[in-house]
Amino acid sequence: MRFDDLVIPDSPACRGALEVAAQYHSPSLLNHSIRAYLWAAAYAQDRRISFDAELLYVSAMLHDIGLVAEFDSHTVPYEEAGGHVAWAFCAGAGWSPERRLRACEVIIRHMWEEVPLAEDPEGHLLELSTGMDISGRGTDEIPAEVRREGLERYPRLEIAKEFSVCVADQGARKPSSLAARFVRDGIVDRILRNPLDG
Repeated sequence: MRFDDLVIPDSPACRGALEVAAQYHSPSLLNHSIRAYLWAAAYAQDRRISFDAELLYVSAMLHDIGLVAEFDSHTVPYEEAGGHVAWAFCAGAGWSPERRLRACEVIIRHMWEEVPLAEDPEGHLLELSTGMDISGRGTDEIPAEVRREGLERYPRLEIAKEFSVCVADQGARKPSSLAARFVRDGIVDRILRNPLDG
């Protein structure tokens, strides 16, 4: 599989979500969001997993929006804050209430340990791909040519350093959150050992 084999949707909602991500994310976080979609799409296509490309793309672009200062919540975990932003964005994009809820769910579930494929293919794929890109889990599951070209087009920049700071901050301020549990379980060490940075 090559990069050009990937299904990359180009709907108004997808273009808008990318614009929002580019406006509010750092360059490192923006590239991470794009790679999260690429790794998910490549994994799915390689295994013939059916998925809604537009839903997955929009969710990937907005899945970390709750980390940025403008949308950071002091009362809920960042993935929940991001889910709420996605719901509002998708309402503006004209999506049905059910489809808005799906985007919210996919973003919240990307922090789960595991999202069942049969229950939520897009949540399953985003949970896998963000784990690949941030903590290096399962990076060998990304087709080699897609991985090479994805990293070339959307380099990692300072994502390891930036995300380590973000997740530690979220964990400290929200001790009952999944981010806090991940910090206690050693995610920062895994981030710094990610083979994608090798």
